[in-house]
Amino acid sequence: MKLTQLFSMVVLTSILFACAKVPLTGRSQLSLVNSQTIQDQSAEAYKQFLSDPKTKVISDSPDAKRVKQVGVRLAGAISRYMKANGFGDKYDFHYEFNLVESKEVNAWCMPGGKVAVYTGILPITKDDFGLATVMGHEIGHAIAKHTDERYSHILLVQAGGGALGVATSGQSEATQQLVGQLYGVGGQVALLKYSRNQESEADRLGLIFMAMARYDPNKAVEFWQRMATASKQNGNKPPEFLSTHPSDETRIAQIQHYLPEAMRYYLGGK
Repeated sequence: MKLTQLFSMVVLTSILFACAKVPLTGRSQLSLVNSQTIQDQSAEAYKQFLSDPKTKVISDSPDAKRVKQVGVRLAGAISRYMKANGFGDKYDFHYEFNLVESKEVNAWCMPGGKVAVYTGILPITKDDFGLATVMGHEIGHAIAKHTDERYSHILLVQAGGGALGVATSGQSEATQQLVGQLYGVGGQVALLKYSRNQESEADRLGLIFMAMARYDPNKAVEFWQRMATASKQNGNKPPEFLSTHPSDETRIAQIQHYLPEAMRYYLGGK
């Protein structure tokens, strides 16, 4: 069997037998990893992050309390919806919400609902609506299991490399290294594009989640407009085709497109 045929069989088999669907959006996604294992590893990494002497967790300020309050409100609404709509306990995460002192304009959510919000983003969030936008987006990544999917795509690339490794095991080490380098380059480009798709899906889910928690999703546009202004002030942004995030203009346009769907949840319907 030719090398290219062997790799094609690996790819096809993986896609056919390892597909899942993202809640609410219904998008099919590749799933080659154990979600619980990923969540367990993430929980341990989150614990280590919080206990690191370099990490300054703020626990007793009004902002820290707001982060926890908004987070708990979002998590409660999401969990109630998932259980009421046939998802069972699959998405009943053990959420944690912490405010971390940092000038970095950032927030993130690990698999399983481990959230960190950096103080650097608070001037842009401004209020509970802004926080709900950011945290809803980050929780969207976790609910959509984007980390699992990213790992799965990396494993798929490595599986191709692994299959090639078996096929070329009798050849020189230099040949094997060359094949690995070729797959590494292709994999990187594909994953960059893929990550932008994840960001857009997290935006869509984030709008729905903040609507479920009774935060007006229309306010999300205002947050992303403020974020766009801050980004322009910072400068040095990569072009969209080499970025893991959509351009500010693309993102705001997409959010405006998703708003009617989110408003159905906000107004009490589906």
